[in-house]
Amino acid sequence: MGMRASAASRDAIGVSSKSVLVEHFPSVQVAILLQVARGCEMKNVAVLGLGKVGTLASELLSGCGFSVTGFDVYSKSSDLPFESKILDLSHTEQLESELARVDGVLSCLPYHLNASIAETAHRKGIHYFDLTEDVATTKLIMELSKTSKGLMAPQCGLAPGFVGIVGASLIAGFDDCRSCRMRVGALPQNPTGLMGYSFNWSPEGVVNEYLNDCEVLEHGEIKSVSAMEWIEKVYIDGVELEAFTTSGGLGTMCETYHGQVPNIDYKTMRYPGHVQLMNFFFHELLMRDRREEAGEILVNAKPPVDDDIVYIHVSAEGTKDHSLARHEFVRAYRPIALGGKQRTAIAWTTASSVVAVVEMVRDGKLPKSGFLKQEDVPLAEFLATATGSAYANNG
Repeated sequence: MGMRASAASRDAIGVSSKSVLVEHFPSVQVAILLQVARGCEMKNVAVLGLGKVGTLASELLSGCGFSVTGFDVYSKSSDLPFESKILDLSHTEQLESELARVDGVLSCLPYHLNASIAETAHRKGIHYFDLTEDVATTKLIMELSKTSKGLMAPQCGLAPGFVGIVGASLIAGFDDCRSCRMRVGALPQNPTGLMGYSFNWSPEGVVNEYLNDCEVLEHGEIKSVSAMEWIEKVYIDGVELEAFTTSGGLGTMCETYHGQVPNIDYKTMRYPGHVQLMNFFFHELLMRDRREEAGEILVNAKPPVDDDIVYIHVSAEGTKDHSLARHEFVRAYRPIALGGKQRTAIAWTTASSVVAVVEMVRDGKLPKSGFLKQEDVPLAEFLATATGSAYANNG
């Protein structure tokens, strides 16, 4: 890590990238070949967890000229455009050995596994990326970043992640910003039943978000409030949704904007009636004390669907040139075809977000050490990356 590829290796990377992109991602081949020609400092990346998001992220990274090795506890298909291996995280020596061979690691695993992976990446002096919404894990990674040789970049998914990049961009458009409200909902397009939901995202993560306290900025003070509260109505394309507080979606924004923006909060969006049922399930039935079992019950009742939709509603209010205004970023992202396969909305929005950040680190547009806050990622440059452009070209 830290050395530029030789001319011969750049040529080899270029040939490999071109063949992969022509076959799998033709729309980005020109951008990637230009990036390869400039050279890169991060080439070898390990991806841990090959579910829908991890597999797509690995494919996108491979298409961007990275040498990718994917790891999962189960054997995967041999027709993937990257190498895959079986890895049991309980065998710490194997993890240490594999991470010693790469320049960076992306964890697409449940949040409770990320702390030990981040610590291993820190010991090996490599870049670390994840999708976690867990506040305690992020605080640990912030501490590690104070002595890290590589970049420690948690929270690189959709929320936290892309939504914070958008929020920061809206805030920057004002001379004086008084509020920023971020709402995200990953939902089935055709809901059934009273819950109106399908678990296309990690059940462990959803339960964590629904039960842990939420950090907000209110009237200039950083506060901790209960999850599944502050319920409000939101309409997107005429569709009525309800929004309520959930944990982790703001990432580090409260700390960053404390003293600058008096009001910042994040809420999850669902179809009407969902939050009342979840409050009954977790609090009246006391399932909050049996989190693992709660996740199993919920995903068994509402398994993942292919026809999902990701709603994003970010707004900011403030003054510009002494005039009060409100700026909004509102989108409805649906499944799209990538690499010859149809990808769910939650999979491609999450994978594209983290891979875009990895691209920017490689290309010198983001720091290569320390801690990365998502609000420090420039939106325009994010959308200009090969993978981040999916956000601009869809929705």
